[in-house]
Amino acid sequence: QLVESGGGLVQPGGSLRLSCAPSRFTLYYYSIGWFRQAPGKEREGISCISASESNTYYADSVKGRFTISRDNAKNTVYLQMNSLKPEDTATYYCAAQIEPQCSSSGYYSPGLYSYWGQGTQVTVSS
Repeated sequence: QLVESGGGLVQPGGSLRLSCAPSRFTLYYYSIGWFRQAPGKEREGISCISASESNTYYADSVKGRFTISRDNAKNTVYLQMNSLKPEDTATYYCAAQIEPQCSSSGYYSPGLYSYWGQGTQVTVSS
């Protein structure tokens, strides 16, 4: 089980940092993905970071605005979100994949991930 935190209400152009931490295991050997789902839309994979931080991937919709990182000493993965837009409004989920590397061709596929959090709501509105 993973636990996300850091969501909230922010104005357009603002920033938030989401955190993801496991409740019962270490993230050290897992690649971690961030997904989001807006009402009425499919779950979208937006970013992935490998276990060693050697690879990161971003969806075009967030590239240049979001940054994924991890602190294995703190057993936590982060998603720094800058220049937020109303269309970023969604429930954000982190997920762990039993594979140390992110796949450039599939990191955005929910089926690759074995462990999920409950999600944290991000609302971008003035």
